[in-house]
Amino acid sequence: GTDIKGKGCCACVPTTFIMTDGFLTKLGYKSGKWQNRYFKIAGGDLVYSEDVGTDIKGKISIATIRSAEVVAPGSKVSPDACTTSPKKPVGPFGFRFTTVEGSTTRSYYCLASSASEAQRWVAALAPATPAADAAPVAVAGNSCPYSTSFQGAPIADGQFALRAGPQGPLLLQDWQLLEKHAHFNRERIPERIVHAKGSGAYGTLTVTKDISRYTKAKFLQLGKKTEMMIRFSTVAGELGAADAERDVRGVAMKFYTEEGNYDMVGNNTPVFFLRDPALFPDFVHTQKRDPRTNMRDGNAAWQYWSEHPESLHQVTILMSDRGIPKGYRYMNAYSSHTYSFINSNNERFWFKWHFKTNQGHQHYTNSEAAVVVGADRESSQADLYNAIEKGDFPSWKACVQVLPESQAGTLGIDPFDLTKVWPHSKVPLEEIGLLELNRNPDDYFAEVEQAAFAPKNVVPGIGHSPDPVLQMRIFSYMDAQNYRLGGNHHLLPVNRARCPISAPQYRAGRMCLGPNVDANFTMPAAGAEVPIMREPPLALSGAADRHAPEQPDDYTQPGNLFRIFTPDQKQRLFKNIADAMQGVDAAIIEKQLSHFGKADPEYEAGVRKALGL
Repeated sequence: GTDIKGKGCCACVPTTFIMTDGFLTKLGYKSGKWQNRYFKIAGGDLVYSEDVGTDIKGKISIATIRSAEVVAPGSKVSPDACTTSPKKPVGPFGFRFTTVEGSTTRSYYCLASSASEAQRWVAALAPATPAADAAPVAVAGNSCPYSTSFQGAPIADGQFALRAGPQGPLLLQDWQLLEKHAHFNRERIPERIVHAKGSGAYGTLTVTKDISRYTKAKFLQLGKKTEMMIRFSTVAGELGAADAERDVRGVAMKFYTEEGNYDMVGNNTPVFFLRDPALFPDFVHTQKRDPRTNMRDGNAAWQYWSEHPESLHQVTILMSDRGIPKGYRYMNAYSSHTYSFINSNNERFWFKWHFKTNQGHQHYTNSEAAVVVGADRESSQADLYNAIEKGDFPSWKACVQVLPESQAGTLGIDPFDLTKVWPHSKVPLEEIGLLELNRNPDDYFAEVEQAAFAPKNVVPGIGHSPDPVLQMRIFSYMDAQNYRLGGNHHLLPVNRARCPISAPQYRAGRMCLGPNVDANFTMPAAGAEVPIMREPPLALSGAADRHAPEQPDDYTQPGNLFRIFTPDQKQRLFKNIADAMQGVDAAIIEKQLSHFGKADPEYEAGVRKALGL
């Protein structure tokens, strides 16, 4: 941030604004178009560029600014703001500042990502009000010498409740006390059913390879750097769970692109436990607390896995060394699902994301993790936060596997089966960029707990695939966030797109953060279609039915994975499985052992020996 100038909530208490640099959508003076630009205040000037670290596109002396104010959505742009007619009216969270240089007056219009951000910029850019007779101003970021209510009224005394005499009962008219406790009762929102406990950070994705032959997505073009937010999590545990537990880790990314937000929702494993979404709630229930005992149930988990051999690949990864990463910095991330690239020729390519850690893989054994959990239940959170705070920014190589649509049938497996990996010998990895995390959130609840990710959020040049689990998640992730946060969660600053938004088809709802101009419906006006978002037709075949996979091979890939483990890694795998099977019914164990044996006889024999059978 940059020190701007003294100004406070009350004229008698001057303070210094600390204005965070960031992206704003600026009205172009010559083009009349709304353009995403990176703004910061440096040396008494407001400078802006196309991206962080790129050449300065413009510079405005703060000394020339005569006024700054919030502008209502839909407002007309003043004639001195641009030389051509603006392509769109002012959108939500807009503000204007006016400069005077000699005889020239000019207005600048910008869009922020939230109302509070717009107010902060206005407060930073507005000329200082003389302190002698200035009235108190309620602006986000200002300090105030006393506590206030939500509406800004001073709190008489926050230490004592209003009572009828020194030893008398409370008075219902003590609205300050009632407001405080009413809000306290509502500080928590429903936790996520899965991925409840997590850690978040901000960073950038920088593209270092030309992949325009695959995709027209602007944020994936060579040299482009895009701001993003990431949330790591454990999957099965609740909000109070320990970080160093044996579990899959979730990895959700939100890229703030100039064409809208793109969300990549994945895990630290390239596969998952199931291939059909009908099983997802059932599977999750086996990983959660038993409804009668309120305890984790090993019988439930292993019975599910033993009845569904397609889970063996993921179970093998989970029970291997990689089941307990030392921290989020020391693991890979994968989309797991297959997505689609679409290029400027309207050609489709299937692809998968791989993010390879540059910190190296580090993992705990069961005994090491037990010590860590006993001392620090937030070990992964602490590791990530502290590294970023001291400037040791973690990074990952951004890679993709890309398969032309016409070659989808050449892999020998279903390319949309979530329990399978694409063989690298047939579809090699391509390194396309660098993902770096370089900023911690300022408010965990606002920016991490309220962060909402959904695979429905795509941009031109990226689409989905026939993967049925992904198809279900297109709906279920959005629906889960609507339940947790409300239908307007996309307006929260961490979730809001950094580009102009025009959505007249949506209106009102709980926690609506601003007016929506002409909020009726999307008009079918001439030229309203946006061809860049259209996808090529997808050929389909077969009758509608509840299709079971035909002769699925659920053992080759888990067996191949087992065979590349070193002897020491195999022994730890055997012990981890044996530890996890303690107390499980013998019949369930025998059925699961048979699956191990079908993957590799040594696999079954090793687990059987570790169990003492």
